[in-house]
Amino acid sequence: MSDDGRPLFLQIAERLENSIIDGSLPEDTRVPSTNELAAFHRINPATAANGVNRLVADGLLYKRRGIGMFVVPGAREVLLERRKESFGQAFIEPLLTEARKLGMNAEDLKKMIDAWKDEA
Repeated sequence: MSDDGRPLFLQIAERLENSIIDGSLPEDTRVPSTNELAAFHRINPATAANGVNRLVADGLLYKRRGIGMFVVPGAREVLLERRKESFGQAFIEPLLTEARKLGMNAEDLKKMIDAWKDEA
C-alpha cells in the first residue's frame, strides 16, 4: 500500500474500483476475499473488510452467501460517471473559473488544450 496519508481501507476500496473500471474485475466476477486482500497488502483483515464493505454500501459489490463478494452488473458505468463528475469538479470547474478571470472563452481553451496535446 502507498503511504499517501489516506486511510488504508480507502486505498483498498479505490484499488478495487480501479480494477472494476479497467475491466480486470468485470461484472459478476468474484473479488478477492478480505483475507486475500489482507495477505497481499500485509494489512489487518478488518481494514480490508472496511474497504470491501464501503463498496458494498455504495452498491458496487454484492455478497453470494458462502461464495464471496461479486461485482454488481453496471458497476463500471456507475464508477465512470462518478469519476467524471469528480474530475469535472476537481479540474474543469477551476479551469473555467481561471479562464473567465483571464478573459478566455471556450474556443481559446480548446486551442490551448490542442496545443498542449500536440506537445505531449
